[in-house]
Amino acid sequence: QVQVVESGGDLVQPGGSLRLSCATSASMLSIDAMGWYRQAPGKERELVAYIYASGRTKYADSVKGRFTISRDDAKKTVYLQMSSLKPEDTAVYYCNVDVKTYSGRYSDRHWGQGTQVTVSS
Repeated sequence: QVQVVESGGDLVQPGGSLRLSCATSASMLSIDAMGWYRQAPGKERELVAYIYASGRTKYADSVKGRFTISRDDAKKTVYLQMSSLKPEDTAVYYCNVDVKTYSGRYSDRHWGQGTQVTVSS
């Protein structure tokens, strides 16, 4: 039922910038949090950034100061602004949406299809 659509992945030079977008069909009032994960070939998937319903954010140490996560409630979209990109940032980036359950004891997780970010050299 919940749709998650990602966009913005591209090839970019080291030191460049890129903005990823993630739009969801879920009501923002039903969302506990939205975030971004990434996975490089042969590597484990890792958390990049998260934004909670309160607006509080969380970042991986490797991207703190370079990446910024934000949310537009009217557009039901979360963004990941990436700056000072490094070759090690090359990965498939996945958007995650945590939707409230009736019990409130846990959230249902919904994933986008992933978008490729490649930082050359």
